[in-house]
Amino acid sequence: MKSRRFIQCDVLSSVPVRGNGLAVVVDGDGLSDEEMQLFAAWTNLAETTFLMAPTDARADYKVRIFTPAREMLFAGHPTLGSCESWLHSGGKPKDAGIVRQECGVGIVDIDIAGEVPSFLAPETKVEPLPDDILTSIRDALEISEDRIVLTARLTNGPEWQVLELASAGDVLMADSAKIRYPAFRGIGLIGAHEPGEECDYEVRMMRASSGMSEDPITGLLNAAIGCWMRDLGVWSGAKKIAQGACIGRYGRVSVRCEEQGVWIGGQSHVLIEGTVLL
Repeated sequence: MKSRRFIQCDVLSSVPVRGNGLAVVVDGDGLSDEEMQLFAAWTNLAETTFLMAPTDARADYKVRIFTPAREMLFAGHPTLGSCESWLHSGGKPKDAGIVRQECGVGIVDIDIAGEVPSFLAPETKVEPLPDDILTSIRDALEISEDRIVLTARLTNGPEWQVLELASAGDVLMADSAKIRYPAFRGIGLIGAHEPGEECDYEVRMMRASSGMSEDPITGLLNAAIGCWMRDLGVWSGAKKIAQGACIGRYGRVSVRCEEQGVWIGGQSHVLIEGTVLL
């Protein structure tokens, strides 16, 4: 065991402690897979990341991402939180304005020159949502058929069963306690706020496998939705997404739709900084 730099940060919120928590071991080199998994289970956070020297010459650093139960190849809020932690700890990107993160899916670009750090969303596969799954979700959440605008099954690593509802109010009224894992998994709801509101859309992600009735703020779900809406021609330019209100969070996700891709961003705050013996 040795002393390693450690950070706990709050991700995808403009208000500290109202976002999605992330544990970051800044000096992750030399740890075994078992040691990383044991520590991730001990933190009891949705994700814990370990930063290390890159193996790809293009990258600025390498990250490995663990839930309490398994390793993930890529995830949204761990990418933004890891980037913020690396910069906070003195990291300097090879190219000004862009951080290149090496992870299980390869190199992920993170734009740090804009208003908020933003990662380039992975490609999203869009398929029809099967009728039986749609019916089961609608019945469980007691959503009236006339309040459903669009549906799709979206895959960008994880798989999301997404329903666009007629309004943000419809999204906020849904009772996540009615969704049980594994009968349901990866349910995303989205609905538009009224013009003039602070945010353009409200998003929720319901999946009880995390041990919570819903996820506080979900980078990859918002990435999948952004790609879907851009390709439909519904979204262009910048959109501001709210998430987490029903569980006391103040998630704010920036979705920037450009011709070359969709960028997902938000603020991160370092809340705890010190060392850990690992």
